[in-house]
Amino acid sequence: MKEIIEKLWNEHFADECAQIHTKEERDLLKKAIEMQEAANELMSKEQSDAIQKYVEILYEIQSFSVKKAFFIGCEFAMAFVWEIGDFGRK
Repeated sequence: MKEIIEKLWNEHFADECAQIHTKEERDLLKKAIEMQEAANELMSKEQSDAIQKYVEILYEIQSFSVKKAFFIGCEFAMAFVWEIGDFGRK
């Protein structure tokens, strides 16, 4: 089952979730860009690079957490459907 969920994540949801559709998402992205530009003006190149690497690691952690939550949710949904449908009946 994990292979099927992995395929579903990789071929559909990961790309779909990364897209920006709403005004709220666009506004947050704009604020993030503005904040990054303002922060870069206050820091040296070395400091800016260190912060950028830190942010990239945070993104990796977030990506892992989102994927993990997706997998757990799919596994729960399948177990729930199985139980409700009483497919486990002998």
